[in-house]
Amino acid sequence: MTTRHNPAGRHARSPGAVLVWFLVLLAGLIGGCAAPGSAGAPGASGGSGAATAGRAALPDSAEESETRRRARIRVELAANYYQQGNYTVALQELRQAVGIDSSYAVAHGMLGLVYMDLGDRAQAERSFRQGLALAPDDSDLNNNYGWFLCQSDRPRESIEFFLLALKNPLYPTPARPYHNAGICALRAGDEKAGEDYLLRSFQLDPSNAVAMYNLGEFYLERKNVERAQLFSDRLVKSYEPTAQTLWLALRVERLAGNRDAEASLAVQLKRRFPTSLEAARLARGQYQN
Repeated sequence: MTTRHNPAGRHARSPGAVLVWFLVLLAGLIGGCAAPGSAGAPGASGGSGAATAGRAALPDSAEESETRRRARIRVELAANYYQQGNYTVALQELRQAVGIDSSYAVAHGMLGLVYMDLGDRAQAERSFRQGLALAPDDSDLNNNYGWFLCQSDRPRESIEFFLLALKNPLYPTPARPYHNAGICALRAGDEKAGEDYLLRSFQLDPSNAVAMYNLGEFYLERKNVERAQLFSDRLVKSYEPTAQTLWLALRVERLAGNRDAEASLAVQLKRRFPTSLEAARLARGQYQN
């Protein structure tokens, strides 16, 4: 099965813009059954990340306590350091936030994200669990924990948490847990559910690059040329091309027998991303992932 990318984890790092988030994710080609998040994600956090932390760190109301305000400021600082890849300082700020207000679910949830990126699964799980114990209905926490489970080779367990994230009708980004659920369902071998979740994500947000990429890969693997072209073409036309999106489009055109289009995409891939894994695969004629 092709690795898919998502997005929760690192994907979550970009604060807001789907485009930036997608490019960051695809740059590292997140894997699995991804979000580019294709079944590998390009996650969690597929995913959410600093964007989530920044949003959740805003004051809940005018009644915010002084203790919570101080903890929130630390989380906001940590989110900025996390975006910059400075995990050491982000951890320091988050530990201070928890020390100030141990009941602040957002701080525990962001600790989970940082530990996840650092590869400390045990600490990440503890942090996510602490956050969910404090705020079991928090959509971002459920989405991020689901992505963590999926990235930890527990994709079947992850679906429950993506669906919990979607229970809140006011959740502003439902397309994200849907594409994460799609990626992880495919990883778990449930093709029907994976396809359905990804299509639902795309229907909710037709600009969702993660859903488009993973749907393109999904239909390419199944040799459904028409549907694969629909998503790969839209992706390449909607966003600045990456090595991954050009490689997807090239393979789709090859399957369709469009040699001129395939050759044009090959030239672009070699010219723009000469040292990429995809360019190396092209040189070897390795068209299957």
